Amino acid sequence: MSADLDDLTRRMDGALEALRKEFSGLRTGRASTALLDNVNVDAYGSKMPMNQVGSISVPEPRLLTVQVWDNSLIKEAEKAIRDADLGLNPQTEGNLIRVPLPDLSEERRVELTKVAAKYGEQARVAVRNVRRDGMETLKKNEKNGEISKDEQHDRSEDIQKLTDQHIAEIDKLLAEKEQEILQV
Repeated sequence: MSADLDDLTRRMDGALEALRKEFSGLRTGRASTALLDNVNVDAYGSKMPMNQVGSISVPEPRLLTVQVWDNSLIKEAEKAIRDADLGLNPQTEGNLIRVPLPDLSEERRVELTKVAAKYGEQARVAVRNVRRDGMETLKKNEKNGEISKDEQHDRSEDIQKLTDQHIAEIDKLLAEKEQEILQV
């Protein structure tokens, strides 16, 4: 079995995708429907994601609205938003829940950049782990005589280039997210 570059790329891309998802849940000063992605509502005897009980939209930069489809779930949806530890205070008007986003304090912004940095580091570690797996496979193949020393060297360089590209992309995403968080 050789270190398949396509497989390594797919696994590294997975780490990037996970990072993007983590970042989408980090609250900045701007409203985003992704903010409510991890909010679950007690509905019909089970927990359902917010986007399955109503449509979420961003009518203004600092306001989210949730149009709840089933009137019997309005109270539960409002409670779910309030209890989600996002620092949000929803207000209900009929079957529409308005969720104004409060200003972030300087202290909270700094805290969020630290959280973003932690997510970035976790993604870097995941990419490096994929690289390590690929390198170990190459060494094994070379030891077993499946590939030559030169071939192992060339493939190692390819894996390192792939790793460097993904780490650079993670750094770029992190810098963008930090700038977004610190923007007042």
